[in-house]
Amino acid sequence: MRRIKRILVIQTAFLGDVILTLPLLQVLKDFFFEAEIDVVVVPRSAEVCRNHPAVHEIILYDKRNSQKGLAGLLELGRSLRKRRYDFAVVPHRSLRSALLPLLAGIPLRIGFKKSAGRLLFSKRVQYRKDLHEIERNLSLLGAIGIGEIGRTPPRIYPGNDSAERVTKFLTDHGSGPTKPMVTIAPGTIWNTKRWLKDRFAEVARALVNDGFQVLLVGGAEDAGLCREIQTLAGSDQILSSAGTFSLLESAEAIRRSRIMISNDSAPMHLAVAVGTPVVGIFGATVPAFGFAPYGSNDVVVETRGLRCRPCSVHGGDRCPIETFECMLNISADRVFAKALEVLNRVGEVEREKH
Repeated sequence: MRRIKRILVIQTAFLGDVILTLPLLQVLKDFFFEAEIDVVVVPRSAEVCRNHPAVHEIILYDKRNSQKGLAGLLELGRSLRKRRYDFAVVPHRSLRSALLPLLAGIPLRIGFKKSAGRLLFSKRVQYRKDLHEIERNLSLLGAIGIGEIGRTPPRIYPGNDSAERVTKFLTDHGSGPTKPMVTIAPGTIWNTKRWLKDRFAEVARALVNDGFQVLLVGGAEDAGLCREIQTLAGSDQILSSAGTFSLLESAEAIRRSRIMISNDSAPMHLAVAVGTPVVGIFGATVPAFGFAPYGSNDVVVETRGLRCRPCSVHGGDRCPIETFECMLNISADRVFAKALEVLNRVGEVEREKH
């Protein structure tokens, strides 16, 4: 292959999908270390790519607002055409994502055979359901002869400004620097993927009683839920940064935590990307879809043996059979026990290092 100067990666799906695409960028940079690698993402997901050493430029595609419709896609395609990319890799499986590199005049376009726009790719790769999403994305590189890639977790780089902001927040709210912290992410846009708020409160209270500082994290849309959990838990040792921190600031707070407890949602992948062990709570969805936490010390808590599960790929607004057994059968005691198990295992690892 001739010398590669510019590469484009297109991932305009949800935040979690962008985080799980970072290993693809990282491996591309390892193989084409002199190349400039740009990434196309939606505005909401852009921040997790900031400061990343594999990313040359973050290109926004505001497909819901300012660049909505065919006109917006054509405009972005014309803009990208001027950059003369050598090839594009498209892990996102939408028609728009497949059309964009064609409009940009990119000669080599790699995507999945399962993509809605598969006929627009010049090289197509089998979408393997038996792989983790990270490994599926990396399999696209087989089209250009890159194979046998080892385990590659995503990496996110919060930066000094995020560190200072988190330190100030914790100091202002009376959290001592020596007290071990656990972060909890109770929110998700899919109701059937959300564990019960009273049980999150039980676990948070139990962790406080065990000597931990608890920080609830999430976006502005999660602020109300986090306030409810604080009230239900009844402890001033449970803080909430929901709606206060940016994505990178949340990542920095999670990085400082001993573990993260989360629904099957983006913060779970954020924790993996900063090396914090995860206790992932899965309801409507299953790890077999390929979106389980990817860290070596991560665990999943789920209700197995239900004929109705999984009920959908993403989850939904309500339980289709109105039982919600997948989440109701997961007790606070069970999640707390798993959290202690991971904390103890991580503690052993830390002791071994010293």
